[in-house]
Amino acid sequence: MDAATNEPISTDVLIVGAGPAGLALRRALDRLGVASVLVDRHAAGLNTSRAAVIHARTLEVLEPLGVVPALLAEGLKTPDFCVREGRDVLLRISFAGLPSPHPYALMCPQNVTEAVLAAGFGTRNATVWRPARLVSFKEVPGGIAAELDCAEAGLRQVHARWIVGCDGARSDVRAGAGIAFEGGDYAERFALADVRMDWPLPRSEVSLFFSPEGLMVVAPLPGGHRGGEEGADRYRIVATVNDPDLDPDPDVTLARVHALLGGRGPRPGTAPAVKELLWGSSFQVQHRVAAQVWKGRVLLCGDAAHVHSPAGGQGMNTGIQDAVELAAPLHRALRDGDTGGLAAWSARRHVIAREVVRTTDALTRLATASSPLARTARGALLGLVDHLPFVRRRLAMRLAELDR
Repeated sequence: MDAATNEPISTDVLIVGAGPAGLALRRALDRLGVASVLVDRHAAGLNTSRAAVIHARTLEVLEPLGVVPALLAEGLKTPDFCVREGRDVLLRISFAGLPSPHPYALMCPQNVTEAVLAAGFGTRNATVWRPARLVSFKEVPGGIAAELDCAEAGLRQVHARWIVGCDGARSDVRAGAGIAFEGGDYAERFALADVRMDWPLPRSEVSLFFSPEGLMVVAPLPGGHRGGEEGADRYRIVATVNDPDLDPDPDVTLARVHALLGGRGPRPGTAPAVKELLWGSSFQVQHRVAAQVWKGRVLLCGDAAHVHSPAGGQGMNTGIQDAVELAAPLHRALRDGDTGGLAAWSARRHVIAREVVRTTDALTRLATASSPLARTARGALLGLVDHLPFVRRRLAMRLAELDR
């Protein structure tokens, strides 16, 4: 249905937020024949890459939606994760041999993941409105009544049996439901950049670097064609920065990238040749979990339900899994009035969210340890782990999210 008409609309599910979680939920509901309206405040999907890794468990839950072949065609398989400090390898973890049809991390920029999830949407059950901002909603008998601001199309009224907030850390749905967002902020700021560079390490490896100045992750990105050349020189860089001069300015410059690579990379004092800064940004990170992910006719998925450090690349993955696993119990509640599945889903996803926040918080604090004593203890601990195959395998299972 076109948002240009002002007739009220009734639907089964109103999904707020067309990021990876919202798109995955819409696709999963459409597969089950559930009618939905998906709205997003942006006129089109954002073209920045943001999250860039899809883990094994996420690929498994996406299999029934028919999108995995397209993701594999667009992405780059990376079977190795390595923790380094300068030239020294502290810990090497391999995803090869994990009990999954996808024994690797798939590097795939978020904008590409979103495009794949959105491709081929069925039109029989679903309506997509962009730009459309949730103004307000309230519970009414049998569901919720929501008001949307559809820009030039004006205000629209939607009656839905359920509303699902997939609208990020500043979720209007969560706020409208009065659900607390419990946690705090990290002191560190993160810089993110996608670059083209001559990187000395294998493209099969995602590298986490420790240094006194902070952590840095370097991960290969899938190529594509630029001027007829294969883009096998594309990389994602994520690093903590404590420079107060960067705080008011969201831009990350080429000089900043050179400094990070030269100070924290595999050849201390020498930065690899960076040919081009494709995109850069800086951001503050929180560690928070919604007090509940189900309240009345309101459900929460993704960053609306949990936010945390980017360490381990868990955020987008956990959100997609929230959404896909929600579809079946929500279908049962709509069809039979049986909310037992929703109760089980909400309890399970709440526990997982808290586990993810704890894990990423521990990784972040380990990586940002700065005192000489803490760094020495960290090196000794990782050296011990590196010599214990069963511990390395457990870490691989945790990073791949296969321990859930």
